Amino acid sequence: MRIRLRYWTGLFVVVVVGIGVARWQGDDVPVDGAEDGAASVASGVDPHDAPGPVLDAGPDIAPDAVVARPEAVPEATPEPDADGGPVTRWSRVVGPGESLAALLAEAGLDPVTRRQVSQALGEEFELRRLQPGHALALELGADGSPRRAELEIDDGVRIRALFGDAPSVRVVPPDLDSVRLAGAAEIGSSIYAALETAGIPTRFATDLELVLAGTLDLRRVLAGGERLRVAWRENRLEDRAIGEPLIDFAQLDLGGDRYEVLWPGARSLRTRIYKNGVLLRTFDQPIAGARLSSAFGPRKHPIHNIVRMHSGVDFEAPLGADVLATQAGRIVYMGKKSGYGLMVEIDHGGGVHTLYAHLSETNDALRDGQRVAAGDAVGRVGSTGTSTAPHLHYEIVVDGKPVQPLTDERLLGADASETASALAELEQARQDVRLLARDAPGAAGNEG
Repeated sequence: MRIRLRYWTGLFVVVVVGIGVARWQGDDVPVDGAEDGAASVASGVDPHDAPGPVLDAGPDIAPDAVVARPEAVPEATPEPDADGGPVTRWSRVVGPGESLAALLAEAGLDPVTRRQVSQALGEEFELRRLQPGHALALELGADGSPRRAELEIDDGVRIRALFGDAPSVRVVPPDLDSVRLAGAAEIGSSIYAALETAGIPTRFATDLELVLAGTLDLRRVLAGGERLRVAWRENRLEDRAIGEPLIDFAQLDLGGDRYEVLWPGARSLRTRIYKNGVLLRTFDQPIAGARLSSAFGPRKHPIHNIVRMHSGVDFEAPLGADVLATQAGRIVYMGKKSGYGLMVEIDHGGGVHTLYAHLSETNDALRDGQRVAAGDAVGRVGSTGTSTAPHLHYEIVVDGKPVQPLTDERLLGADASETASALAELEQARQDVRLLARDAPGAAGNEG
């Protein structure tokens, strides 16, 4: 009996010592990223409520970088949630070839919870578009149930899902600063090359060519030596430029003539074109603040890869942006139509119709035969029909034939009643360009 007691006592001591050694060895090797996670919890500051990027592994890590995999924060440093229980935080940047399901599995979520989080985030984001450089952050309760999931995607935009009795999901835009800039360039071989040399966004060459398509053929009239001045806006998140720059004003000295263009701001629908200080033409567009992305006329079709007539103009705009009637009229068609996808057609009288195509949805309050005023919402931007990305296809049809929307005078033209205000806006734009160019680095010689 004594021999047996000594045997079991000795065995118990060996097991206890072995467990202690194993724990000592495990504590000596920290898990990748665990210290960083613990620090964020210990600080008591919720990074999701801070301005700017909110994820621990944010945009400072390049998409192709080898990213350490931070595990869940150890229970030794939990943060109480609203119910008094511990909250575990986990975050990581998406690496090449990784899926959301794989990240959620790595975070320790069971299959049911992974599906719940994926479905919630998928309400506002196509998960197949997950890319390296995007980032995922999770908050989990003591039982492993999700409290919050946040996916940072492009340009600082976040998809935030809160879990309770029922998940709530919303898109959280970044807190951006808008910066105004100006510059000047002398044209040599092309506008594109001149802008590139001057350090001005080269996409403005396309903006200028498209908006003046009904007034000037820039590819033919430029001889070299022309002077171009532009003013534009950039959105910035800290020191990062977010999204595409937006041109506000351009001034082109061409021979003895000066052409100037005022693009619409975020709340405006009207583009104005001036020649030698006189309002030459206005263009009412169907999306506030949008930019032309494709001109009227023959072009190589982006899907069929053959040259076909493009019977309207395209506007670059985000999915879901409001599409507005450019003039008063009566709705004669709402529905799907071959390559146009979901569309709206408005009769303005005198044989003039406008078409708004590739919509994601139409205005539920409108019906065929109903009258609309200029500026009324008729639908939202989409990518239905023959389309490669969200945009609006806009047409003006006269007596059954598509016409150039930028030049047809039946819906366009300079309104005499607005001439005074239009000239005042032009003079203000000129002053802004002079001031911005004067204050820009290396601005010597930019004024004129």
